[in-house]
Amino acid sequence: MTGSWLDRLAAAYGLQRHYIDYHGQAVNAPDSAVEALLRALGVDPSGPEAENTLPGINGLAMRVPGDIACYLPDFLHDGRCWGVSCQLYALRSARNWGIGDFEDLARLAELLGPLGADFLGVNPLHDLFAADPGKRSPFSPCHRRFLNPVYIAIDTLPGYSGVDPALLEKLRAGEMVDYPAVIAAKRGALRAIFEDSPEAPEMLAFRERHGEALEGHALFQALSLAMVEQGHGAGWHDWPAEYRDPASRAVAAFRAEQAREVDFQIWLQWIADRQLAEAASRAEAAGMRIGLYLDYAVGIAPDGSATWSDPTLTVVGAEIGSPPDMFNAHGQKWGLAPLSPAELARRDFVTLDRAYDAALHHAGALRIDHAMSLHRLFWVPIGRGAEDGVYALYPMEDMVRSLAEASQARKSIIIGEDLGIVPEGFRDLMSQANILGYRVFYFERDEQGFVPPGRYPRESLACIGSHDTATLAGWWKGCDIDRREALGSYDAGQADAAHEERDRHRLEAQALLTAEGLPRIPPEDDGTALATTLHRLMARTPSRLFIAQIEDLLGVLEQVNMPGTVNEYPNWQRKLPVTLEQIGEDPVFRSATAAIAAERPRQP
Repeated sequence: MTGSWLDRLAAAYGLQRHYIDYHGQAVNAPDSAVEALLRALGVDPSGPEAENTLPGINGLAMRVPGDIACYLPDFLHDGRCWGVSCQLYALRSARNWGIGDFEDLARLAELLGPLGADFLGVNPLHDLFAADPGKRSPFSPCHRRFLNPVYIAIDTLPGYSGVDPALLEKLRAGEMVDYPAVIAAKRGALRAIFEDSPEAPEMLAFRERHGEALEGHALFQALSLAMVEQGHGAGWHDWPAEYRDPASRAVAAFRAEQAREVDFQIWLQWIADRQLAEAASRAEAAGMRIGLYLDYAVGIAPDGSATWSDPTLTVVGAEIGSPPDMFNAHGQKWGLAPLSPAELARRDFVTLDRAYDAALHHAGALRIDHAMSLHRLFWVPIGRGAEDGVYALYPMEDMVRSLAEASQARKSIIIGEDLGIVPEGFRDLMSQANILGYRVFYFERDEQGFVPPGRYPRESLACIGSHDTATLAGWWKGCDIDRREALGSYDAGQADAAHEERDRHRLEAQALLTAEGLPRIPPEDDGTALATTLHRLMARTPSRLFIAQIEDLLGVLEQVNMPGTVNEYPNWQRKLPVTLEQIGEDPVFRSATAAIAAERPRQP
């Protein structure tokens, strides 16, 4: 096939084979990669019928009409507020089962609300693989419409009769969440409560309301557990052929034989939903004007319940990733299945409407991971490197309209994580649609150094770092650099260069503090001055929202997640150093939150 015809065919199906990379250089994806992605879309670029496949997909221009806007509460039109983010699994408490739960979430909100915080952020709560505790990344969900039952607070349930104190002590003691042990213990206790619980009318209503999607997800989780017991994988790609099709006779027979197990999985979803709803209600009762700030992952696991029960929704021959940049010379493959733009359009975006509505049900605010997905996603052909990826366009007007309608219906604020390679003009359209951008202190730099807080955009959420970056204390000491050297990501020379650059950045940060009339961080600081002063600095931004990571408010050195690693680093496992009962008395926490509240007082 000639290059010009392939270009036309790719463009018709929304594949941007020519794009500008992180360094401003033009990149041309190889013909073979484009052809592979066209085939994944059901187009044979080499066949005689290829000429008849145009015009492809419509509505792919980067535009948002002026009548489309997400919800913004009245108090934020002229005001500002602040909140705290946490990794729910990382919360320690005197009563949980070695992993943070919805009761801990509610109690943390009740601690923060009286201090002046208006929202509490949390990692994605999407359901993962019940049969594989090793799949612990909250950003690789089995299904985005349903919740992870591991966060259920068992001791608050009617019918709970206690458990061996030695078991709880063991689960709570470790510095890392022991997912296999925690999940096994909680599943056993929950199953016992379920078996002794009468069928509640509220659960039947929940089941009816969520319909086929819930039934399919529950069936998948029950079948996945059975498959693992038989020596297969948790994901349906590893199952015997007769179980890969949810409409097969084998699956129907399993459903009939294991009806009680499917009922149990549905009960878990009902309990999780009730407890999250209660946490949201208690956050508002504690004075939070926004409440819970939830997170919506950019993609779904290719072998999870969402793709098993609805196989035409995603593009089978591609995975989501990112092109090469200054942090990853070869790009990244995220192992997530991309939604099919054509299939979304064919369904009139109803599937997306339902997903957003579910995500916003208990959310006063919602973070859209990798917000550029509203316009384009980087697709990598299965089996190839990220260097061969291509941007695939999505119907932005329809995507944003779906999000905005759900936002208005639920009265939820939308934050778009717009880090990385951002198309020119995209952030302007986000702002026009009342989607707040994401501004991270570490990355907000120009030729003179760190950008002064006064220059942060109004339509944004400001923060010091995120789950994918060094903590504030770790960044200041260069712990992230040392960790990458220990993991082999940096050699000695690269580590030395990174430390030299960090030395310059610390000096620039000190200079910015001086320019803002704030005290410099003394060499003998125990962490209190650093946390207090940097949070005060960032709270000064005109950004509508400011969020502080609880790890930064407690002086934690190690970061939550180390991008580019899987098992080399304890991603999504590390617990906080203090319990929920101790957080309010921590001197770093008290000083830093007081400084934020002074800069952003809650207006009546």
